[in-house]
Amino acid sequence: MEENKDQHEQDSLLSKPEIADSDQVISEPANTELHFQNRLDLSELQSSVNKIKEEIGKVIVGQKDMIDMLIASLLAKGHSLIEGVPGVAKTVTAKLIAKSLSVGFSRIQFTPDLMPSDILGTSIFNLKTSEFEFKKGPIFSNMVLIDEINRAPAKTQAALFEVMEEQQITIDGHKFLLESPFMVLATQNPIEQEGTYRLPEAQLDRFLFKINVEYPNLGEEIEIISREHQLKEKIKIEEITSFLTAAQISMYQKLVTQVLVEEHLLKYIAELIVATRNNPFLYLGASPRASIAILKASKAFAAMSGRDFVTPEDIKRGAIPVLHHRVIVTPEREMEGVTSKQVITQIIETVEIPR
Repeated sequence: MEENKDQHEQDSLLSKPEIADSDQVISEPANTELHFQNRLDLSELQSSVNKIKEEIGKVIVGQKDMIDMLIASLLAKGHSLIEGVPGVAKTVTAKLIAKSLSVGFSRIQFTPDLMPSDILGTSIFNLKTSEFEFKKGPIFSNMVLIDEINRAPAKTQAALFEVMEEQQITIDGHKFLLESPFMVLATQNPIEQEGTYRLPEAQLDRFLFKINVEYPNLGEEIEIISREHQLKEKIKIEEITSFLTAAQISMYQKLVTQVLVEEHLLKYIAELIVATRNNPFLYLGASPRASIAILKASKAFAAMSGRDFVTPEDIKRGAIPVLHHRVIVTPEREMEGVTSKQVITQIIETVEIPR
């Protein structure tokens, strides 16, 4: 009787549906892919970003990081300093970004004899009205390209302080507001030092990103030569279509500000910044403006990826181009060949990533 009872219990257990279902889950794993619904509709923004990349890609070969950072800078209402040796398409890329946007564009070639009034504008006496009238300078535009920014003296560079930070100009006691969007793209050559004036730290701090442009690789170099050969008499910039209006850009910029950032990620940004101030390899650490810049950049990178929330990877992606022109390596370490980028990379690897 006992044997029959035990056998009956075993048969009963094997026939239970939950055991059979469990075996089925193990042998045939279910589709565990999760789909999240964004709070913000970023589809149009992401489509426009891809369109800008596509338009620039008609002319520029490679340089994906530079293009991504320029677009992120635009979305974050920031300015970018592009540094690289002559001939790596710094100026051309900046012009192409402006060409793809249906906004005002002006270019200022910085030279040693350039005066602040040549940039901002000046008051001119009108003989007909017997009054002074303000004639706006080339800075009054949506997209301003400053070529070779380190060739103008300090007084001319200082003329950009107010306009880059506050998007306004004060002249003769009158305040003039600039229209949105407003973005400054500046280029400089790190090799040539003759006839140049080093940008002061206060000026560098106005730039959201400092973008270092590298040489193209062999495959990209071949592609550049092939495209140039096929152009014949065509003009490169005419291949670009303008499609994004000022209103659309302003709308995208507002969307970026609404991207979600968790509290522990805000703390992560703060820890990165504080680590630059306590690092023995750095003579000058980053200021609170740098932490705000990383926050804005990470939001822009998240939106460009189609996400309405920031991840640690977005923060790490923006940390180096935001920080490496805002910190100064100690003279002893600089003589040993240590760069600010190396120190920042070490800090990023050291600070614990929140989970």
